[in-house]
Amino acid sequence: MTVPEMFGENVFNLDVMREKLPKDVFKSLKKTIDEGKPLDSSIAGAVAHAMKEWAISKGATHYTHWFQPMTGVTAEKHDSFISPTQDGKIIMEFSGKELVVGEPDASSFPSGGVRATFEARGYTAWDPTSYAFIKEGTLYIPTAFYSYTGEVLDKKAPLLKSMEALNKQALRILRLFGNTTAKRVVSTVGPEQEYFLIDQKMFDARKDLIYTGRTLFGAKPPKGQELEDHYFGAIKTRVSEFMHDLDQELWKLGILAKTKHNEVAPAQHELAPIFSVTNVACDHNQLMMETMKKVAARHGMYCLLHEKPFAGINGSGKHNNWSMSTDTGVNLLDPGSTPAENGQFILFLVAVIKAVDDYQDLLRLSVASAGNDHRLGANEAPPAIVSIFLGEELSEVLEALDHDVKYEGKGRQMMKLGVDTLPDLPQDTTDRNRTSPFAFTGNKFEFRMLGSTFSIAGPNIIINTMVADTLREFADELEKAEDFNAGLHDLVVRVYREHKRIIFNGNNYTDEWKEEAARRGLLNLKNTAEALPHFSDKKNIALFEREGVFTEREVTSRTEIMLDNYAKVLAIEGLTMIEMAKEDIYPSVNAYISDLCDLIEKKSKLGVPAAAEEELVKKLSAANEAMYFKANEIDKLLIEAKESANAEAAAKFFAEKVIPVMQELRAYADEMELSTAKKYWPFPTYGEILFSV
Repeated sequence: MTVPEMFGENVFNLDVMREKLPKDVFKSLKKTIDEGKPLDSSIAGAVAHAMKEWAISKGATHYTHWFQPMTGVTAEKHDSFISPTQDGKIIMEFSGKELVVGEPDASSFPSGGVRATFEARGYTAWDPTSYAFIKEGTLYIPTAFYSYTGEVLDKKAPLLKSMEALNKQALRILRLFGNTTAKRVVSTVGPEQEYFLIDQKMFDARKDLIYTGRTLFGAKPPKGQELEDHYFGAIKTRVSEFMHDLDQELWKLGILAKTKHNEVAPAQHELAPIFSVTNVACDHNQLMMETMKKVAARHGMYCLLHEKPFAGINGSGKHNNWSMSTDTGVNLLDPGSTPAENGQFILFLVAVIKAVDDYQDLLRLSVASAGNDHRLGANEAPPAIVSIFLGEELSEVLEALDHDVKYEGKGRQMMKLGVDTLPDLPQDTTDRNRTSPFAFTGNKFEFRMLGSTFSIAGPNIIINTMVADTLREFADELEKAEDFNAGLHDLVVRVYREHKRIIFNGNNYTDEWKEEAARRGLLNLKNTAEALPHFSDKKNIALFEREGVFTEREVTSRTEIMLDNYAKVLAIEGLTMIEMAKEDIYPSVNAYISDLCDLIEKKSKLGVPAAAEEELVKKLSAANEAMYFKANEIDKLLIEAKESANAEAAAKFFAEKVIPVMQELRAYADEMELSTAKKYWPFPTYGEILFSV
């Protein structure tokens, strides 16, 4: 089977709909998908019947409403199509109501107080803009998740609301520029996914990987990524076979898997899709992560998606390539060949600049997690300070506007490579900046701060909403302007002057930038405990309520959920460290010390010097005892953390009190690993894990 034949074979896509649905039903449903029109409830029965018949023909026996609660993973409850008949047999049925609405238990998912334990009812609502698909004998129906009282309990519903807000305000801007043909503007995303592949046996031998997804102990191996020989290197056969199978599984699900390669660290890789509409991209990325794990297991491997599974080794991110496009195929962030003369592009550009500056706290907290705290600011990820990279040409265009002078661009140059057989190459108008958190990369912005486990829904809810709100301000002003062109010029110049502090084209890793950012008044929210409480700031609640994305109650509940999750993750890590330290490392090192002492005694009887053994015993004994008491200290701190007044206080306690002690405990253990004979050390080392595949 060829790739075009294989692609989307398990998806109830437009081609299948066109074939299976009555013409009037297909036309109505397509209008909902293409234009965001409300779903005509009268067609639900016909769609459900066609979807069921198609699914059964593909071997499906069950269906599930597939949703994305605030757990960070997807959720599903499977029901069969069977329905009993009076003669004791069954028929296969699926009604319009079963397609449109489901009823999972809302009290069993994180709600931040929106649902009490005894208040169980919740609903899933079909998202017709994201295609249903078949996986492992079940028809999956993408849905949003609501509480009985109407609050959203998931990531899909607010994402759709943010997309609608952006559509509404972007269309107002386009109408001002005389565009009457575009009926819809959508945000688009292409999320690049980084991950590690290790041997399944290595994973099974590490409690920390099993319980937390990252190694809590591990000394630096003799060879890591120092030689820079893994990035884009030849792909190992075992990994290549995994990637081949993964591509095929993703293509069957209609996922546009495009680029695959080795990443910087040993055992690290990346998969990048072609961009798609944001809510579909979000669904596809969740499927991608799940499929990676399942395919890896078939190959005797485990796929690690944690942001920082190994200390001192590159962590994994998820670069969120975001843009806006019309239903007529126009990318609103494409500057064209002469951006200085493209007023529409410049207006959308400064809207993003203003939005990022005004809501830098929201962007920062949208990527905040216990795992990502280990990654941000390291050499493979941007720092916690949010800034925008525009590049040389766009910066010069905006500066020319600011100083009211004509932009004299140098145009696109050709690079002379100096080898007759190699063609001269056109030079891009600007370089890329991999240290920037929010970088313009030609016709989109690349938000590089996301951790690899993240659902892309959260950050894109923020981006869509803040840009929509800025466009609303612009439209309000320009619609009242007596002279549109003069008003446009004045607006662009004023906004650029007021928000140019957020633009930085240099090296974001330097101490000088941290000092400069502070002088500019930019936020530096160093960890999750500092960042997350800003979600409930008055200005942010006002933003979400203006754009109809969240209510105040929904914002405060989500703040509570994320802070509580941060504390729970760290509590699990602390308990895992205690168990590994006391049950595995402490007795193993003591066994080695005991054997060293026996050797010292034997050498003494023979009159042979044992200075090395004596020094090693002294060193290991001191470190092992110190580690043991640090484990006790963590235990006491975890008990104290439970007494915190609220989720914010608990998060702060973990960040300020618990994490430093965990780091101290780890330092003792990692030091002992380097001095303990291999046969005594209780679990695989970094070297063994990273080079196991």
